[in-house]
Amino acid sequence: MTTRAARRLFFCCSFCLINLAFMAPRTPAQDSGAASGSADLQLVVVLSRHGVRSPLTSQADLDKFSAAPWPKWDVAPGIQTEHGNQLIRLMGAWDRAHWSEEGLLAPSGCADAAGVTIVADTDQRTRETGKALAEGMFPGCGIDVHSLPDGAKDPLFRGLNAGGHPDHALAVAAIEGRIGGNPKNLTEAYRPQLAALDRVLAGCGKLPENPNRTSIFDIPTSLAPGLGNSLIAARGPLATGATFAENLLLEYTQGMGDADTGWGCLDGATLRFLMQLDTASWEFAYRTPALARMNASNLLDHIEKTLEQGAWHRPVAGAVGKPDNKLVILVGHDANIEAIAGALKLDWVLDGRVDDAPPGGALMFELWRSRSDGKPLVRVNYIAQSLEQMRQAQPLSPANPPGIAPIFVPGCSGPDLSCTWEKFSETVHQAIDPAFVVKEP
Repeated sequence: MTTRAARRLFFCCSFCLINLAFMAPRTPAQDSGAASGSADLQLVVVLSRHGVRSPLTSQADLDKFSAAPWPKWDVAPGIQTEHGNQLIRLMGAWDRAHWSEEGLLAPSGCADAAGVTIVADTDQRTRETGKALAEGMFPGCGIDVHSLPDGAKDPLFRGLNAGGHPDHALAVAAIEGRIGGNPKNLTEAYRPQLAALDRVLAGCGKLPENPNRTSIFDIPTSLAPGLGNSLIAARGPLATGATFAENLLLEYTQGMGDADTGWGCLDGATLRFLMQLDTASWEFAYRTPALARMNASNLLDHIEKTLEQGAWHRPVAGAVGKPDNKLVILVGHDANIEAIAGALKLDWVLDGRVDDAPPGGALMFELWRSRSDGKPLVRVNYIAQSLEQMRQAQPLSPANPPGIAPIFVPGCSGPDLSCTWEKFSETVHQAIDPAFVVKEP
C-alpha cells in the first residue's frame, strides 16, 4: 500500500468513526452529565398541560366548516376523558420509575408522598390531571391536589390576573412587527397546511360535497387589541385552522375509530403537517416576547422561587410547596407552557413536531447539586408522549419511553445544558415583568 493510499484509508476510517459517534443515540441523562455521577437530583418542578379533553368549541360552530358533522364526544366541552386520565396515569408511572433511577424517589411505596406538592388550575381537566398523575406515581397514597374553588381565576396559571395592566396596543404591534404588518401574510405563509386542512374538512373526496360548508379561506382576517385579559383579538384562516387542527389532534389521541378521526382522512403524518397551524398560532400569540412576558411573568417567578427554596432548604416567599419537597407539580395549559417557553426562548423538537405542547406534555425544571462543589444546578427538559403512544394508550417503559428533549436555555446553559443557579436566576429575572407578579402563588 502506498503512503498516499494509507493516508486516505486513515482519513476515511477517522471520518466513519466521527460519524458513528455523532449518530450514536444519547440519553438526556448523558447529555446533562447526570450519567457521569457528577450531580444528584434534588427537586423537580413540573409544569404540565392537562390530558386529552373534548373540544371547547360548540358542535354547531364546528359543523359550519365541515362537509359532515364532527364526531360527538361522550363528555361536555372541555372535559377530560377517561382515556385522557389513563394516558396521564401512564405518564405518572413512567415518571416515578425514571426518577427512582435518578435517586430522587423510591421505586414504590408511599414514603415519598409527603414530599410531593400538586397544584392545579381550577378546570376539571387540570384537577383530573393532577389526580391521575398522583395515581400513576403513587398509587393508593392519597396525595391531595390543591386548587382554587370552581370558577376562580388563579393568577398562577392566568398571569394577566396577577395585577398588572396589559398593554393591548403593544401586544398587537409586537405581533404585527413579526408578520410584515399584515395578518393576511400568515395565510400565505401557511397556505399548504391550510389547503390540506380544508381538504380534510371537505371530506378529502370520501364525502359528498356540501355547498353550504364555509371554506377556511373564506374567514375574514383581522388582528386587533383584545379586551380585558385577552391581549389580542385575532381572526382568520390561521387562528381558526389552529383550533380545527387541535380538535383533530384530540380525536386522534382520544383513540377514536378511523372513520371518526378526521372523517377517515387523517393519519399520523397528515396530522403532524396540520399541527403546524396550531404551533404557528401559539408562536405568534404567546411566544412573541412582549406577550410572553405579560403572560408568563407570575408563573415563571413562582417556579424560580420554588427552585430557590429547594436549593437552600429554607422557606422563600412566593414558592410553591415546602422546602423539603422533592417534587412540585403545576398542572395548567398549553398556554402556560408556550408563554414560559417564549419568555425564556426555549425550543424543542419531539415526535416530528416543533415546539408543540400536546396533552400531557410537560416542562421539567430539574434542580441538581454538584458532587464536586455542592453548588445547585438547573436543567430543563420537555417531555411528551408520541401521538401514537396516546392514540393506542401504550404503556411507557425504557423500551418504549416518551419523547424527552433536553433544552438549552439561552443566556444560562453551558455545554452540558446545565445552568448555574446564579445564571438561571438572573435569566429568569430578566425575562419577567415585576408588574405582573404577585407575592404569593
